[in-house]
Amino acid sequence: MGCGSGRETASIHSSLTELERLAHTAGAIVVDTVIQHRDAPDPGWLIGRGKVEELAQTVEEEKIDLILFDRELSPVQLVNLERRIPCKVLDRTQLILDIFAMRARTKEGSLQVELAQLEYSLPRLIGRGKEMSRLGGGIGTRGPGEKKLETDRRHIRRRIRDLKRELEGVRKHRRLHQNRRRKMDMIQVALVGYTNAGKSTLLNRLTGAGVMEEDRLFATLDPTSRFLDLPSGEKVLLTDTVGFIRNLPHHLVAAFRSTLEQVGEADLLLHVVDASHPEAMEQMKSVERVLEDLGAGEVPVLTVFNKADREGGAILSAEGETIRISAYDADDRERLKEKIDRVLNAAQIHGSAEIPVSRGEMISRLYRVAEIVHSEVTDLTLRVEFRLPLRRYERMSPEMKSLIRKDI
Repeated sequence: MGCGSGRETASIHSSLTELERLAHTAGAIVVDTVIQHRDAPDPGWLIGRGKVEELAQTVEEEKIDLILFDRELSPVQLVNLERRIPCKVLDRTQLILDIFAMRARTKEGSLQVELAQLEYSLPRLIGRGKEMSRLGGGIGTRGPGEKKLETDRRHIRRRIRDLKRELEGVRKHRRLHQNRRRKMDMIQVALVGYTNAGKSTLLNRLTGAGVMEEDRLFATLDPTSRFLDLPSGEKVLLTDTVGFIRNLPHHLVAAFRSTLEQVGEADLLLHVVDASHPEAMEQMKSVERVLEDLGAGEVPVLTVFNKADREGGAILSAEGETIRISAYDADDRERLKEKIDRVLNAAQIHGSAEIPVSRGEMISRLYRVAEIVHSEVTDLTLRVEFRLPLRRYERMSPEMKSLIRKDI
């Protein structure tokens, strides 16, 4: 169900097509689509009262089980619609939350989804006793919905506090791992992109990760990391992240922030784009907006136009580094690895340093991260000339930086 209010017709149809795919992912069978054009949404119903009556009659005659709205319904709109229409009513946000509840496999993912569901549901519990008692199995009842129908708001708020506390513990644990990787000079590359762009396929083909691949939205939810060997001999940690989507519910972005923070910590983002999709540019912009919201707008990006072997799609371009590939083509994957190598090592400094030979740990680290051009020991001091990627220099401790003279 769409409600047009100034959006172009093509954009409305595209959004509804995506909603249909979301419904299919959740297990629903779409039997009809309705669009109403209005100058402004009705504050109490979203759509007009006449259209509500029309829908109620259709639901009764056709024995419809569920109506999906391609907009986020306010608490008042949701209550009013459920009271008048004799079937389950869900909006886009609820549907996406439901799919995430289906896809979550790890404890952290389940906690994040439950938090998002509860925060979304809390303001919508008022006056919904009769309507919520009608819910049974199926779409819109996963997670807390079916367990907390008669739970008061105080209990839900307490559960939200508990979930946030648990997730904060997970976040601290993640930071410890992050700091350990930093100390080991582990380079981190994150796969980001619109859902179903081919990120999991690319991760599998590059690393043999064995992540599930499926032609459905949000086929994978929990992040997966694997080591990737680059042509230069450098080993990087490649991480697949949850796919983005237009109008991604802010409850989900907030709940998954601890997971998605690793995007902002990455040395490089591989923005995977489905080059065959007719709305690839709009999908790219949706991803970029989420990255900005996550504070990852300054992380270097290599845009990977995937599915280049397919017909269709628009002529695409992007700022910065780009490459066109098919994840299934071995030669394309080798080209991608070479491109990752070049982008990671594009910015370099030439420098020299004098380090006391007694500081073995500092010498060891410099040899690990830099290309040594010349070295000699004089008066118990190692004098060394080297080339070093700028990103590695920026990670060094102030003490280490104080010993380095940058020539270029």
